[in-house]
Amino acid sequence: MNFPFYIAKKVAFSGRKTFSTNIIRIAIAAVAMSVAVMIVTTGLVSGFKQVISEKIFGFWGHIHIEHLSSNNSFEALPLEIDQTFYPSLDTISKVTYFDQRTFLNRPVPDGFLGLDDRVTKETIGGVRHIQIYANKAGVIKTRDQLEGIVLKGIGKDYDWEFLKKYLIAGDTLTWEDSTMSNKVIISEQTAQRLKLKLGDKLLVNFVERVQIIRQFEVVGLYRTGLEEYDRKFAIVDIRQIQKLNGWSENEVSGFEVFLDDIKDLDPIWSDVYYTKLPTNVYASTIKEVYPTIFGWLDLQDTNETVIIALMIIVCFINMTTVLLIIILERTNMIGILKALGGDNGSVRSVFLYYSAYILGKGLFWGNLIGIGLCLIQQYFGIITLSEEAYYVKVAPVSLDAWTVVLLNVGTLIINIIVLIIPSYLVTRITPVKAIRFK
Repeated sequence: MNFPFYIAKKVAFSGRKTFSTNIIRIAIAAVAMSVAVMIVTTGLVSGFKQVISEKIFGFWGHIHIEHLSSNNSFEALPLEIDQTFYPSLDTISKVTYFDQRTFLNRPVPDGFLGLDDRVTKETIGGVRHIQIYANKAGVIKTRDQLEGIVLKGIGKDYDWEFLKKYLIAGDTLTWEDSTMSNKVIISEQTAQRLKLKLGDKLLVNFVERVQIIRQFEVVGLYRTGLEEYDRKFAIVDIRQIQKLNGWSENEVSGFEVFLDDIKDLDPIWSDVYYTKLPTNVYASTIKEVYPTIFGWLDLQDTNETVIIALMIIVCFINMTTVLLIIILERTNMIGILKALGGDNGSVRSVFLYYSAYILGKGLFWGNLIGIGLCLIQQYFGIITLSEEAYYVKVAPVSLDAWTVVLLNVGTLIINIIVLIIPSYLVTRITPVKAIRFK
């Protein structure tokens, strides 16, 4: 029989009202609140990163392939569609690559514990889709308004899966091999500013050597919530851009590559750029194109780490205080246990088991509250945000089971390790003085 555990269980479930009863309840509430805050924080941060990343990658793809001299401009130099990598690039299923060996997110030096600093890994997925595009900047002109716009030309290989989720009115473009479409999909934001609706005609002016005017019919309205896109871009038939630029139907601005998993971005980009592309072509990740947004997302990771660290500190400060109070309150019991032959280690174990019970109860209620709040937000969207500032109307939540488990296990282990130090107070208590203690 585990004697310290048996005594701790008797103390925990005795049901006797003592001085420390209310303090223990406060400690359980503090642990529960800390755990709930950690779960909600990780759920919100993960949700933000997932939703915003999906919007960015869904609109532009994960990797851009352009002419080497384009420099990410809207007036890119043309590339031939007939390339060795198109459309065969989407047959890449997985990529094997070398990566830096890490421990606790820190790089491991070469030779550490006899290990090489490089390790062979394999990507989670591969390339899901590749499609052509062409951009052209112009000015929309209505009766009393002027608005700068970038027309994004798409071909029949365009994947509508993303845009359909954000199409709030109208329909997608239809593709006819024999006829160039004059339809356009604009953002709701652009439509409101220019007072346009479905079926309206709009004129787009292009300044070349001479002014060129094209008329389009509005057939769809979209809203992603990303002002960077909604303010600038409209979707048209790629042949319109090719004609305006004086290109042949075999010339485009570039290619958009979509991956199965964002975690594979760097290794697949490296493999594509160095082994699949010709020398006159450059591949860039969308993180290079929009570093500000991804810098903002990385900042959320820092906020998450700070909040979790503060909650763990609050948790073990509370538990340390409670443990000291319990030890002082049970001084007589400590004296009796020592008089009966219990050593310091076994007596300390009694209080550590009791602390684990308090922590366990706090973790239970913390998980119940934290997961409950996340599920309420996920299904009912109670917390709303400014879409202009946060790119989403409703605070997104994404719960990961493994993250929740790690938060619970980490909180329990860290607190028990920290509580070993105050438990040494038991060694200072002698049996004779303890039994007489009032």
